[in-house]
Order: sequence, then structure tokens, then C-alpha cells
Amino acid sequence: MSKEINRLHPVSAIITSVKALKSMILPIAIIIISNGFNFSLNFRSDHFFETILLFGVWGVAALLALVGGIIKWRTFVYWFEDGELRVTYGLFVKKKRYIPFERIQSLNYNEGVFHRIFGLVKVQVETAGSKGGKPEVELTAIRKAAADVIELEMRHAKNEAVQQQDQMQVVEEAIPTPMIYHMSMRDLLVLATTSGGIGVVLSGLAAVASQFSDIIPYETVFHELADFVKIGAFLVALTVMVVLIVAWIVSVVITLINYYDYTVRIEEEKLIITKGLLEKKRITLPLNRIQAIRIVENPLRQLTGYATVVVESAGGNGENGNDKKITLFPLIKKPDCMQTLEQLFPEMNWQPTFTRSPKRARPFFYRIDFFWLVPIIGASIYFFYPYGLLSLLLIPLTMLLGIWQHKTAGYQIDGKQLAMQYRVFSRITLIMEKKRIQSIESTQSYFQKRKNVMSVKATVMSGATGTTGSVSSLEQQDAETILTWYEH
Repeated sequence: MSKEINRLHPVSAIITSVKALKSMILPIAIIIISNGFNFSLNFRSDHFFETILLFGVWGVAALLALVGGIIKWRTFVYWFEDGELRVTYGLFVKKKRYIPFERIQSLNYNEGVFHRIFGLVKVQVETAGSKGGKPEVELTAIRKAAADVIELEMRHAKNEAVQQQDQMQVVEEAIPTPMIYHMSMRDLLVLATTSGGIGVVLSGLAAVASQFSDIIPYETVFHELADFVKIGAFLVALTVMVVLIVAWIVSVVITLINYYDYTVRIEEEKLIITKGLLEKKRITLPLNRIQAIRIVENPLRQLTGYATVVVESAGGNGENGNDKKITLFPLIKKPDCMQTLEQLFPEMNWQPTFTRSPKRARPFFYRIDFFWLVPIIGASIYFFYPYGLLSLLLIPLTMLLGIWQHKTAGYQIDGKQLAMQYRVFSRITLIMEKKRIQSIESTQSYFQKRKNVMSVKATVMSGATGTTGSVSSLEQQDAETILTWYEH
């Protein structure tokens, strides 16, 4: 086991500094805009001292960020000893972290812009005890060969068969791992154009706008919008359509960048996921940490025979970095999806036959919605008459959605496996093994009791709060069957 002391690449100082400076951009922008861009370096100007104070503080913060990045680079060292990855860092307070290789669950690689220029990679070391989506250790920037050495040392420590020759030759001459999925450009375009990213873009714009709540004259904007509405419904609809089209285009571009060259390989009971255009990521997911599989079909993809497969994991990096939801197949034909899942998990039943919710339970899928629909419809009619009358269409649309949800709701028990199917808008099929389920609970309201129906929820470990699948208003006998199955 090598005891050679290793350091981060000098570029890590710049990456750490830039990361710290990014958090300062939004506050500085808010201050500049709220001040009306009234800055001057003229000593006689009224804004001279404000300018000096703002940019002086920002300059000091930038300098401290740079110094902090340099200190981290100079003090951060790692080495391998006694079957452990050992790390020390810190200037005034020395911190040490020793991680046995057998505890390491995965090594996730990220290649940002700076990394790819210099041929570097960021390595995140994940263990079963990693909390809050944060890695146990993060090596900000090291050469790819050094990252390969860490993986080889880990394999040696776990008594895995590797050839006893120069480590670089082993890496270069290694047999490529079998690929089980690769997203074609056509599928990538379909994914980008049918994804729900437009909602993320609009919510992001709303979040940015909320940061400027003190300087945006919302009252004036409201009156201007009211006058604009009076001009005609056509212009209002046209404006809304343009905004939605722009948000959709942005979401398409973001999806193309994030999922470019999406590939899934399997290697020694681990799934290796690589993706990304500007920032290339590699996520390692051990098969034994998978808690459940979610097959998601939004209405458009359901009609065209496509699905998205999401893995609920007990650890590792999630898509957001904070949860454990990992997209396994972003877009895949339903038959290909089932065939691939059968190869990965042959002990599971991927063609479940569901027991559906009874017909008398149908009203429970839309009756509650009228409690919040009535005030919305009333307010729309009052403030936007006569166009507000169109809000009455929400009633039949809500009932149709409820009927659709009712037809989807169902479950199946097959040996040690529980499958649930339900929808809000997208149809979700959640498949989990009994040993992975953390809890199952049932709920029954007074009205459900009169109809002899009951709702069931099953939770598996995933992230901080777990992931729950819920099927509403099953036959009470069916719900009790699920509870009895889990108890025994």
C-alpha cells in the first residue's frame, strides 16, 4: 500500500476561489441595481464613498477567497496506508480523516470547465455514512491518472483481482465495461422537448425576481398589467405564449447540456453513469444500495411509448446533490426499459398485473379538489369578468383528471415484491422489495370508511426523508392484505 504523499493540482486553488466568489455575485448585483447604478470614482461626487465601500469590500472578499483557495491547496494532502484513504487539511486547525477502503461505496467524478482544460477531474468519495448528499471527502482537482490510482488502491484493499503491473498500464489496457444504455441524439432531442424543465425555468425566474422585491415597483407593474389586459385578451395570450416559448427553449438547452452523451455501464455489481457537455459527470451506483425503482411516464411520453426510470438509492449523489434520486434512464422505450431492467434485476417481476381501486372510490379522487377550486373560480370571475368565466372549465377538467387518476391507482404483491401504480399527472410505477421497505401505513377518513376503502403508503430509504409511494382508496380488504404481507 503506497504511503506517498499526494497533493491537489494547483488549479484547485482557482476553482475553490471561483466557487467562493460565485456566492457573492447575486448580493453585489442586487446592491448595484438597487442603487440605480449610481457609482462614481470622482472624489467630488456624492456617490464616491459608496463606490469605494462597495468595491473595496468586494475586493477584500475576492482577495480572501483567493488566499483561502491557495491555503486549501497548500495544506490538503492525501495518501494510502493500512487499507485506508487518509486526508489532512487546514492551516491553523489541522483536520484529519481516515476512510477504510472497504467503507467506500463509490467514487464519483466531475469534470468542469477548468478541469477539462487541464485534463483534471474532481473526485467525490462516498460512503454509506455520507450525510446530506455531501461526500465524505472531495478532491477538488487531481489528474485523471491519480484518480485511477485511488480506484486501483481501493480494489486492492477489497481483494479484487487486478493485474500486478504498472497502474497506468492497467488503466489504459483495461477491457471496456459493457454498456447497457446509451442515449442517442434523437432520444436526447425528444427528452429535451418533452421534459418538464419549463417549470424549473419559470420557478427560477420567480426566485430571481423575489430577490429584487425591494426595488421592483410591484404596484405600478400591477396597474400597468391591468391596463394592458383591458387592451385585449389576444395580446395578453400572445405575451404569455411568447414567455412560455422562451422558457421552453431555455429548458431544452439546459436539458441538452446536462444529458449530453448519457451512458450507463455495469461494472462489478456497480452502475457507472456518465453524462454532460460542459461539465462531464460520472456517478457510481452499487446495485446493492438500490432501494426501489420508479418508472415515470408523463402523458405525452405515455402516448408515444416512452418512460423515464429513476433509482431510489440509500446513498450516493442524487441529481440535486441533496437527495438520493438518480435518473437511470432519462428516456427509453417501454419494451426496452423492461428488457434492460430484467437483465439488471432478474429476481424482480417487471410485468406486474395490478389490482385496481374499486369504482365506488372514484369520487375520492376529485371531490376534495372542489374545496380549493371554488374560491379560485369565484375570484377569477369577480376580478376578470367576463374572461374569468372560463375558469368554470376547471370543474370538468378536474373531474376528468380524477377519473384518470382512479383508473391508474393499483397495486400488486408478488412474493417478496410490492408494486404500486398511481399518478398526479405523470403515471408512476414504484417497484420495491419487501426487505427494502422502511414502513407501510394505511389511512382511512370517515367518508372512506363508509365506502369501505382505504389508502396505503409505502416508504423506502432515500435521502433525508425517504421516498413514499401512495395508492389512494383501495378496497379495505386489499389494503389490509398489504399490511399483513408486510407484517409477516
